[in-house]
Amino acid sequence: MGGVDKGLQLINGQPMVQQVLDRLQPQVGKVLINANRHLDDYKGFGVPICSDSISGYAGPLAGIHAALLQTNTAYLVSVPCDSPLLPNDLVSRLSVALSEHQADAAVVVTGNTEQRQRHPVFLMLKSDVRTSLEHYLNTGGRKVDDWLASLNCVDVPFEDETAFTNVNTPEDIQALITTTGSRPPPG
Repeated sequence: MGGVDKGLQLINGQPMVQQVLDRLQPQVGKVLINANRHLDDYKGFGVPICSDSISGYAGPLAGIHAALLQTNTAYLVSVPCDSPLLPNDLVSRLSVALSEHQADAAVVVTGNTEQRQRHPVFLMLKSDVRTSLEHYLNTGGRKVDDWLASLNCVDVPFEDETAFTNVNTPEDIQALITTTGSRPPPG
């Protein structure tokens, strides 16, 4: 989006991150926002903020790492701030799969065999994977899927691909407004 902070971009007058919070907060006990700029703006959402502690740009894994450093729960759920259509059963479905498969991580997948797509930043992790992630990041690793391959990870199928749409351009914002008719409802 030309260097602007995607989470703060407005869709029908409301920042995308607020729309993500509206969908995620009812599904979890605590929420934490990972942000590295515009911290005062993000503090206005009333939830704790954490910033990356890994030097240099390490992508989404640095944000997950920062959140793992701040969490005192057994599990961490990660979602990006630019996906305001999260399903209401995201966390429960990831949790069930994690438990049933005794996995370290549960990741969203959509589509069928021919058009299957993994959405690696929509995931639930056991918090004790922090050491594994630190090692991966400290040895130069940056790809979420590559790190997840080192864990006992279960893919969790979701039928509604639009629920995991990333809003990456002004055109994506307009398309979302056009298809939803208004602010995406929280449920």
